[in-house]
Amino acid sequence: MARIKRAVHSKKRKKDYFKAAKGYRGGRSRLWRTVKDAVDRSREYSYRDRKVRKREFRSLWIMRINAAVRDLGMSYSQFMFGLKQLGVVTDRKTLANLAVDSPESFNSLAQQVKLQLAA
Repeated sequence: MARIKRAVHSKKRKKDYFKAAKGYRGGRSRLWRTVKDAVDRSREYSYRDRKVRKREFRSLWIMRINAAVRDLGMSYSQFMFGLKQLGVVTDRKTLANLAVDSPESFNSLAQQVKLQLAA
């Protein structure tokens, strides 16, 4: 039977981990066990936070729309309901960008929603 040598693969695996830990402070970039723990944990967080980022952005867009609409005397939920009644199909990201970048066009949209709700 032939002897199985594992050095090549384990060195490659270690090298990949150390490359991923580049820039970490202290033993987190130099000591194998600490590097492995730090990199594994960071990969878990990055996986989780790719999902969290989507939630946070949606929340930010809703806050921006709400702030813009409150200046016009409406609540966010009333505004969204009015948009639905008008048949305006657009996402919150676009509405938030509209509210921040071109408030005059957002205001005209909001006025249409107000008229729709009054009717």
